[in-house]
Formats: sequence, structure tokens, C-alpha cells
Amino acid sequence: MKIAKNNVVVMHYAVSDNDGTLIDSSYDDKPMAIIQGTGYLIPGLDEALIDHQAGDKFEVAVACEQAYGERHEDYVQTVPREVLAGVEDLGLGTQLRATTDDGEQTVIVIDVQDDQITVDGNHPLAGLDLSFDVEVIEVREATADELEHGHVHGEGGCGHSH
Repeated sequence: MKIAKNNVVVMHYAVSDNDGTLIDSSYDDKPMAIIQGTGYLIPGLDEALIDHQAGDKFEVAVACEQAYGERHEDYVQTVPREVLAGVEDLGLGTQLRATTDDGEQTVIVIDVQDDQITVDGNHPLAGLDLSFDVEVIEVREATADELEHGHVHGEGGCGHSH
């Protein structure tokens, strides 16, 4: 079966940046299972899966525009420490939820000074072109429950109530 929208795809992947530095991989763990075309994957990888089938191994280069987008320097802001008073463990890499003009957004602390905190609202991979090595393990029709719930169910259902 060739991969098409709303198929369940079980796959291994490894993703690297332009310098060949490995960012993430599923090969040493369980494969990833997704419903094709539901927005779980970045657009460039989602599109690259179309028409592949179980057993296919391929590489795909994904430009940042089809991955996590361009970096926006205006998403980096320095705020007075008192704005974040009450936040425990406020250190480099701490992820916080912030209310913006575009709604709730995750920001990451990138600098901590005595009186100021700098946060970055860009995705950590924004601005990077990515390379994926993909191995398609299984392709099947999604069940009605999976489509309704928006995720792949393992044996015995999804293990939570909706």
C-alpha cells in the first residue's frame, strides 16, 4: 500500500542539520507512528512520505520554510526578572508558556542575568535546513477511532478516555 492522506505510517527516522550533526533519531528506540496528513509532521517530511510504501528507505532534504520556518529575531525578548517572579528553576533552557498577540506560545530561556531574563519564542530548529533518513516499516488504513481521535492507537486502543 502506498502512503496517502489518513494512512497510518510507522517509520524510523534520523534528522540532521546542514553540517550533518544528528539532532534526533528513532533508530535506537521505538519507531514513530503517525496519521499521514494530519499536521503531526513538518510539511516537508509529510509531503515526502506520499507514495512511499513499507520497506522503502529514503533521504529527504527539507528547507527551513518547509520545516520549522525562518528565525525571527523579534521573537527574542529581554524582560525584567520581576515579570517572571514566582517561576521556580528559572535557568537556561527552561521552557515557559507566554501569552502573545497570537495566543499561547512556548518560549525558552536563553540568558539569565541578575535583573533580566531573555526568552526566545522561535522553535529551537527554526532557520535550519534539515536532512532526514527515513525507513517506512508499515503502512495501513487508519481506523475510524484513530481518525476521530487524531492519533494512532496501539493494541487495545489508545489507553485513555476522550
